[in-house]
Amino acid sequence: MTKEETSFERDDMQIDGHDTERLQVGKIPGGFCAEHLKVYYGKLFPYADMYRWLSYGNDGKHPACDHSYFARREISYTFENDIFMRYQSFNNASDMENSIRDKCPLKIDIGPVYSVEPSKRHAYAQSGNNVFVPVERELIFDIDMSDYDDVRYCCSGADVCLDCWPLMTVAIKVLDTALRDDFGFNHILWVYSGRRGVHCWVCDGRARRLSNEQRSSIADYFRVYKGGENNVKRVNLTGQVLHPFLARSYTNVLKGFFEEKLLTVQNLFAYEERSQKVLEIIPDESIASELHDRWQGNRRSSISKEDVNVVRWEQLKHVLQSGKQKGLRRCVEEIVFTYTYPRLDVEVSKHMNHLLKAPFCVHPKTGRVCVPIDPSDCDNFDPTTAPTLSELLEELNNSMRSESEEEWERTSLGKSIKFFRSSFLSPLLKSCKEEMENLYNSKAKQSKNALDW
Repeated sequence: MTKEETSFERDDMQIDGHDTERLQVGKIPGGFCAEHLKVYYGKLFPYADMYRWLSYGNDGKHPACDHSYFARREISYTFENDIFMRYQSFNNASDMENSIRDKCPLKIDIGPVYSVEPSKRHAYAQSGNNVFVPVERELIFDIDMSDYDDVRYCCSGADVCLDCWPLMTVAIKVLDTALRDDFGFNHILWVYSGRRGVHCWVCDGRARRLSNEQRSSIADYFRVYKGGENNVKRVNLTGQVLHPFLARSYTNVLKGFFEEKLLTVQNLFAYEERSQKVLEIIPDESIASELHDRWQGNRRSSISKEDVNVVRWEQLKHVLQSGKQKGLRRCVEEIVFTYTYPRLDVEVSKHMNHLLKAPFCVHPKTGRVCVPIDPSDCDNFDPTTAPTLSELLEELNNSMRSESEEEWERTSLGKSIKFFRSSFLSPLLKSCKEEMENLYNSKAKQSKNALDW
């Protein structure tokens, strides 16, 4: 293979401070080679489904279809050494497929729909008018397990296990319920990031058309946890009563998870430094000192670690909720929120022009596919069993294909693609068709009324 065949055209735009460069196809980090990824993109990646999703019904023959819609969507590629190619755009599914197969990116990110085709933005820039602006984008959320490192003790950084992963499950439950019940959104896609977190795509028409200000308002609605190393108390719940959203989240999800799982699994009170971290959240130093001294005096007791966690939590609750110290009853809820409430990267949600990794990508560090998660069954999602590239290729090699089968149906990826189609894509496209029909009829009626007048 010659250099000319393996290099890509330079794009002078930047992402995260990196210029794109001429590239060579090489070995991929994470233990698999470029040839494996080529097989995945050649046989398993669901191009047609991705195209239908990102077209939102505009790929049909209805007179209301905007056939430029998909072509105005930004697709970004990432290659080895964090080299990026931004502002890729394609006219149709075939163009997108040919490009991905040819360039074989380590990662694919999805950006907004712009006012003009991203790949032709330079031509419009020469006119002197600022016409290249984002006009649509899914409302997105990014939750990363590494942001929970101060409240999990089983793992840190990019590592996850079944002891800490339920924190992501709690985040899905809290946000999914609020997005549906409080904001009325219906078409929500949850996706495993492939390594240490989850992504959320809210795809309703009115979600895609939100302004940056409206996105910021929604992000602030969910913002309870405020990080920062110098911030000992990172959750402040103000007011006489909790906001209905917070009260529902606390009662239905957070309290039970904290007391029944996190408390004992992470041994929050079984070690001095861990229990001290909880006590630091209590604003009254005398109360915190009283509890600390009591626990220090009981260090030689024969209570098991699991029982120590439960006993000390009950003691803490009793002291704080006894009513003797005004203003401390809310502190129990603040502790629970500190340890369990979703920790969002709010900047990702606030601005329309943020990129987010595409579903069904292969994570270059783990080799795991970014598969959808069913929010109604998220308790049973196990990130350690998400399909890996090597497993999928082995399944392809060891199975026979019938003429009526797609390649992915022979692998463990089939379940994820079928879920994406049936539970997310089909209802979404049905809704898009209805919205398009209603808008078309409304405009036709207005036009008729104007003629009649």
